[in-house]
Order: sequence, then structure tokens, then C-alpha cells
Amino acid sequence: MLHDLNAYIVGRLLLAALLGGIVGTERELSHKPAGIRTNMLICLGAALFTVISYEMASNVGGDHTRIAAQIIPGIGFLGAGVVIRERGTIIGITSAATIFVVASVGMAVGSGLTVTAIFTTLLLLGSLVVIGNLEQRFGLQNRIMSFRVTAPAGGEIVHRVHQIVEDAGLQTRRWHTHASEEGALVEFEAEMTVPQERDLMTRLEALKVRTEARLVPAVRPL
Repeated sequence: MLHDLNAYIVGRLLLAALLGGIVGTERELSHKPAGIRTNMLICLGAALFTVISYEMASNVGGDHTRIAAQIIPGIGFLGAGVVIRERGTIIGITSAATIFVVASVGMAVGSGLTVTAIFTTLLLLGSLVVIGNLEQRFGLQNRIMSFRVTAPAGGEIVHRVHQIVEDAGLQTRRWHTHASEEGALVEFEAEMTVPQERDLMTRLEALKVRTEARLVPAVRPL
């Protein structure tokens, strides 16, 4: 009854689940949509499909890679499910790329390339943790900022604000200009890094206008 299940296959599946779970733990701690269970199941499923592809081809003949080759478009479908577009910004690209690499780890385990799979998992964790921390430390991650500039009435200041934003190389969205009790009010949003935000605030404050900036919270994919 258990002739198709041996210690070698069990070891591969357990290793795939372990590696996927390790990556999923990092994603879970970072509050990302694809967490422990998702990455574990993806890695386990990719490993099992690879094992099935090899075993079926050995037993009944055929191409060893036929079933395994279908994993890639299937994972592309899953990856697309965690990517959304919100306010002109793409969210979830890293999670989708992680899913793609986790599936490749599962395929490597299923193919018997255990050392390669473990090494790839370490590289993936290094990319997510080390590089992610560096991006946060130096403010290199893009985020959407909302600006509110209050200037004296008149078109000259408004034009200068617009020119400063253009000179900074920023693409704005939701640009609104209207009159208020304090003068002209300019509101806009732009995607930028922390250094770009600081540079823009310095330029705007040089105009002797009141400038307020706040972070627009990103919508997380389900």
C-alpha cells in the first residue's frame, strides 16, 4: 500500500515544507500577505509536482519535465493575485517575486537538489531581511506622500511651487489648487524616497510658505 512512498520522498517533502515555512515566517513577521502557510504550501506543492513528474515518467514513460513545467505558469497566476495597483503605485511585487522563488526552491527539492535549494533559501532570506533593512535604514523605499502648501494669495507662489516639484523630478497626482481663508492652498501627492522628501521640504520652506507633509498609508493586498 505504501510502495510509492519511501523515506527519500518523505525527506524531500519535509525539507520543502521546512524551507517554505522559514521564508514564510519572515514574510509573516513583516506583515506581508503571503505568510507561513502560503509559502509552505507553495514550496511543498512545487516539490510534490516535481516528484510526481519524475515518478510518472519513470513508471509509464514520457517527458520527466512535462508536469513540472506547468508549475511556472501556475505560480505566475498566484503571484499576480498579490499584486495590486493603488494610487498609481504597484504594491506586492516583492511578495510575488518571493512566491516565484519559493516555488523554484520546491522544484529543486523535488528534483533532489537539496543543497541548491537550501543555498537558494539562504540567498532569498538575505535579500528579504538584509537588503530590506538597508532600504528602511537609508530611506530608499518609495512611499506616497501627501503635501499641503499654504501660500499668500496670488498665482506667482503657486507657479513657483509647481516649478519646484517639477525640478525635483517628481510625478505628482491629485494636484488641487484652491482659495482658502489663509490664501492659496495647494494639495498634491507624489511617490518618493525619504531623501527626496527632505529635499522637497527644504525647497518649499525656502519660499516662506507653510508646508505640511504626511504619509499616505498603502493598501495591503488581501
